[in-house]
Amino acid sequence: MKVIISGGGTGGHIFPAIAIADTIKKKYPSAEILFVGAEGKMEMEKVPKAGYEIVGLPIRGIQRKLTLKNFSVPFKLISSLWKAKKLVKKMKPDIAIGVGGYASAATLRVASKQKVPTLIQEQNSYPGITNKWLAKRANTICVAYDNLERFFPKEKIVKTGNPIRNAMVEIDGKKQAACEHFGIDPNKKTILIIGGSLGARTLNMSLKKDLKKLMDQDIQVVWQCGKFYFERLKEEMGETLSSKLVYLSDFIFKMDLAYAAADVIISRAGAISVSEVCLVGKPVILVPSPNVSEDHQTKNAMALVKVNAAVLVKDIHAENQLIDQTIGLLNDSEQMKSLSANIKKLGISDAAERILKEIEPGFENENSIARMYADDYKTGLDLDYLKTLTPDEIKLALDNAYLQGENFQNPDFSTGRIGGGSPFFRYGPNYMEKLNIGKVGSPLQLSDQYTGYNLRNQLGELESILGKEGI
Repeated sequence: MKVIISGGGTGGHIFPAIAIADTIKKKYPSAEILFVGAEGKMEMEKVPKAGYEIVGLPIRGIQRKLTLKNFSVPFKLISSLWKAKKLVKKMKPDIAIGVGGYASAATLRVASKQKVPTLIQEQNSYPGITNKWLAKRANTICVAYDNLERFFPKEKIVKTGNPIRNAMVEIDGKKQAACEHFGIDPNKKTILIIGGSLGARTLNMSLKKDLKKLMDQDIQVVWQCGKFYFERLKEEMGETLSSKLVYLSDFIFKMDLAYAAADVIISRAGAISVSEVCLVGKPVILVPSPNVSEDHQTKNAMALVKVNAAVLVKDIHAENQLIDQTIGLLNDSEQMKSLSANIKKLGISDAAERILKEIEPGFENENSIARMYADDYKTGLDLDYLKTLTPDEIKLALDNAYLQGENFQNPDFSTGRIGGGSPFFRYGPNYMEKLNIGKVGSPLQLSDQYTGYNLRNQLGELESILGKEGI
């Protein structure tokens, strides 16, 4: 199995991509996965740390302000398409997955032109320009929100949710450990405020302005301010931060404990943040960033607000309203219960597995069911896998399997392969003899032209072999 995963630029694209790769590797350890990103972007650092190979394209987007850099964009695009074409041609992937970002535009465009099945994963309630552009050629479009038919062909859409790192949202039974970790009192109300790894200025300024209001009501704060603001806040707030009611950090690594400690969560409305809080199931106040394309964070937030699953505070109003609304929510137990119950209904914990289920038919049906072979050349049929299938599944697989003759013109029984090797069988000498394959008069004989096997016309004979094996 060979897979290309392309995209990046932000954590909202990168971390779902890594989660998809991890899920593929967990089920198919021998899978070959190549990431394709954009040179100089954060995926070039994050993906290797996750244990995967990545190749960068020189692609860049157009700057909204007038700059000389925009003159190089067409040349970088042409260079990126050429490089992506070479990568796809060399790897010959079974499928190409795009997660958004400029790199995925070039990679999936080239892959689809080379007849490689493509899947795009859209994280937001309002699609990015790259995925909207790729949608017409994509085989499958995996989404996290309803009502995206106005952007994508309805017949291609599958609601899977956003893949996330599940360990971050596993909070059951961790309240006490969380309070010990952050040095806070489990019997006091606690808010968690998170603005991303770099921080969110509006959230930080809002909390800085009204922190005393929270402290006066004995409300605790677990505050991730981001590395850009950390030193400045420590200097400006001084002794206030020495209170046991406040835990300030540039970055929280144990997010499961942070979520477990919280009674109310304050967050931006990026796609992955929203997916995480839906699984956590705590009341949440969303403050969408205004500095994103197409104002997609507001649209993400509104998808929750419309079903009474979150509270929305606009960025422009946050410094004057955010903390007052937070205190009001903490004191309204009925609203807390309602928000918690409604947001839990939106959580999808197995998004990566759902995406994998959409990928697998691409291997099975469109590429001669690549799953149905052993991982080495010593065996023919992957009998262990076949025993997991129903007869109908085997029939469906065989009905889509036509082994092209060009790959089978030069049998080499000594190595256990025939020609270029079959994605359906890998023949070994023992199985050649055991299953009586390759001889004139045998159930699976070479065709009259000695060019290949047509399994569809010999389904009955193959079923007989499988029956003898107890499958």
